[in-house]
Amino acid sequence: MADGGDERSPKERSAELAQIEALNRIDATEETRAPPRRRSGEPGEGSGRDGGPEGAEAAAGRTSRRRDALLLDTGRALAEADSINEVARTVSHLHSPDFSLDGVVIFGVTERFLNMLGQYGYRKRTDRMLRMPINTEYPAAEVARTGRPVYLSTPDEYRRRFPATWALSARKGRQSWAFLPLVTAGRITGVLLASFRDPMAFDPEERSLLVLTARLIDHALERNRTGEAELALSRGLRRSMGSGGSATAGMTVATRYVPTGGGLMVGGDWYDVINLPADRIALVIGDVQGHDVHAASLMAQLRTAVHAYAAEGHGPDAVLARTSRFLTSLDEDRFATCIYIEADPGTGVLQLARAGHPHPVLRMPDGTCMLKHIRGGLPLGLMPDEDDYPVTRMELGYGEILMLCTDGLIETGGHDMYSGWVRVRDALSPGPTEDLEGIADSLITAVNNPGGRTEQEQLTPRNEDDIALLLLRRDADGHEPVLPERRLVLTIEQDQAEGLAEARTELQALLHDWAAPDQVDTAVLLASELLGNVLVHTDQTAALTASVTGERGRRRLRVEVTDRGDELPHQRTPGELASSGRGLMLLDILSDQWSVRPESEGKTVWFAVDEGGEDGEDGEPDEGAGSAEGAG
Repeated sequence: MADGGDERSPKERSAELAQIEALNRIDATEETRAPPRRRSGEPGEGSGRDGGPEGAEAAAGRTSRRRDALLLDTGRALAEADSINEVARTVSHLHSPDFSLDGVVIFGVTERFLNMLGQYGYRKRTDRMLRMPINTEYPAAEVARTGRPVYLSTPDEYRRRFPATWALSARKGRQSWAFLPLVTAGRITGVLLASFRDPMAFDPEERSLLVLTARLIDHALERNRTGEAELALSRGLRRSMGSGGSATAGMTVATRYVPTGGGLMVGGDWYDVINLPADRIALVIGDVQGHDVHAASLMAQLRTAVHAYAAEGHGPDAVLARTSRFLTSLDEDRFATCIYIEADPGTGVLQLARAGHPHPVLRMPDGTCMLKHIRGGLPLGLMPDEDDYPVTRMELGYGEILMLCTDGLIETGGHDMYSGWVRVRDALSPGPTEDLEGIADSLITAVNNPGGRTEQEQLTPRNEDDIALLLLRRDADGHEPVLPERRLVLTIEQDQAEGLAEARTELQALLHDWAAPDQVDTAVLLASELLGNVLVHTDQTAALTASVTGERGRRRLRVEVTDRGDELPHQRTPGELASSGRGLMLLDILSDQWSVRPESEGKTVWFAVDEGGEDGEDGEPDEGAGSAEGAG
């Protein structure tokens, strides 16, 4: 509307002023009052010891970081606001000693009128809808007409620029005002009024903060206007996943889901527990690319497809291969990661297939945690013709817990995969295994509770990914060992050269608290030697079993490597330039005990290392243990 001459009658002007007076007949609530703002140059928190330039610069840096942290927390809260008054209330959280935000009003803009949609920090004294013509001489109306923000740093500036409405606004005791446009798709749809109890200079940094706040409000209002259907969809999908755990004879499951910070109740992450014939269960966790409603819709369809393929009786590899092709038929531009597990609660045997998903974590009864390396294929939908998803077989011991999660659990808070894994390990390790729900709560609290973050983490942008978590425990049912035991079981195929590195990593994790680091290096060296012998000198698969038993400080590590080859190893005396033949010599020199045990099919070579002991003096000799001569 043009800014031309005022052709309104005195009666019309009187009615408009009455509207404005009604708008300003609101008292600031006492709870939003702030302490006086510290003037520039006054000593205070963050000042240098001598008040010099270096102290002022450090204080300015801390103030800037504090504002960034407040803005991040406010943006996350705005994403979850479900009403306009809630949006205004959330924005008021930006209040700080040097940013004395005292009241917030959100106006809506139509072609002819400016309407108050919501407010916080004021008490209304009228039930009438506040509305004024858009050509009124009022700062918010000017912003709606021109699209340019209006900053009024002092009452004198307000009185000079808007004399017609200043007398009405002067009664509230505020010292500064900012009016900013709310823009959607290039069109002004609203105006934000932010009022301040203390004078504000509105320097570039403060204006930038207000502009960013206006953008966040605009996104929140847009979701409020158009997102009801999307929220209904996401809530329905969220309810379909459930929120608790389940139990079957021999195994217990606990699950958690934390929604994305994008405002939806569910994103592309999901978990599922499927009942299979013969008292077996399938466990699924996955992550569809994206955090929008389309990702949530694809997730729902993938869950249905996995259910269908599992019900048809397909194995883990076939389920993932078919799901990959199904995703491609739905959307060629999206991919998903997934782990599918078929579990037999009676025996504890798990068959796992992985499609680009983070490795699971194995927690042992004594709290030791290790990444369990699972062979895998490409993410679903990436290359549908590449349907190679190898199946890994493992046995879950009594009292052991397998943790499956999406990357949001690891990376939330600005962490990378390494530092995030350390945080997850520290949260997963403590406590008894009986309280599986408590362990799940501890994990979510550790990574998603702002109150538990360090000061550095509070200043770090939080990852906006959602989180899915699934814990699987094999119930002890009276089978707990007399002595604490850790156990590692893995197999390495002939075409799986990277399995040697993974075996070394998992063995080191098994011995993470071993008293003598040199003994850990010795055990890793000997295990690598035995595994390498199988892969180099036979055409068989190498199966490694490692166990730790006993009380801390007097524990015993026993490592067995089994293959189906018929030829038994013999100790040799290699020359100086020989490239092989030293494996049994190393066993004889470095281990406390070792031997070779013939099997019905193949053989097993084993060795033992006693914690803090030499030559096995801390442990009882095993039957069949011997030196090199005993191996023959």
